[in-house]
Amino acid sequence: MNRELVKYPFYLIVHPFNGYWDLKYEASKKANLIISFFILFLLAITNILSSQYSGFLVNIYNPNNMNSLMEIIYVVVPVLFWCVANWSLTTLMDGEGKFVEIFTSTCFALLPLVIINFPWIWLSNVVSLQETAFYYFSNSAAVMWSLYLLFVGNMTVHQYSPSKAIGTILLSVVAMGFMAFICMLFFSLIQEMMGFVSTIYQEISLRK
Repeated sequence: MNRELVKYPFYLIVHPFNGYWDLKYEASKKANLIISFFILFLLAITNILSSQYSGFLVNIYNPNNMNSLMEIIYVVVPVLFWCVANWSLTTLMDGEGKFVEIFTSTCFALLPLVIINFPWIWLSNVVSLQETAFYYFSNSAAVMWSLYLLFVGNMTVHQYSPSKAIGTILLSVVAMGFMAFICMLFFSLIQEMMGFVSTIYQEISLRK
C-alpha cells in the first residue's frame, strides 16, 4: 500500500465532497475496500482498548467484565446493518451506489472516531474531574464529524439531493431497527427450539 493510499482517508475526511467523488469515480475499488476493512479493524481495536484502559472517571464499563468479541460485534454488526439497510432502500429509490461503495464510504466516515478517540484512551487516565468535559466534547465532535461524513458520502455515492439523502438516512436507521428486531426474534425462536429439544431429550432419557 503506497503512501498516497495511506494519505487518502485523511484527505477525504477534510475534503469530503472531493474525496467521496474520487472514491466513487476515480479511486481503486480494491484499494478502497482494503482501507475500509483496515479502518473498521482500527475502530474495533479502539473500542476494545477504550473499554479496557480508559480512565475510571470516564469509563462506564467494568474492565473485568469486558468481552473483546462483543466489543467487536458492537462495531461490525451496526456497520453491516447500516450497509444492508441503506443498499436495500436506495435500490428502490433510484440510488446509484453499489453495496461495496456504500460499505467503503461508511468505513471512511468512521475514521474520525479512531483519530479522536484513540488518544483519549490514554489521556483520560491523567485528566482531572473538571477536565473530563474536554473528553466528552471530543467524543461528541468525533460523532458529529462522522455523521457529517456519512451524510456527504450517502449523498455523493447515490447522487442524491441533500433532502433526499437525509430522508434516506432516516429511513435506513428505521430499517436497521427493524432488522435488529427480526434478528432478536429469530435468535429467541432458535433458543426456544433448542430448549424444547433439550427438554424432550431429557424426558426420553429419564424414561429409559
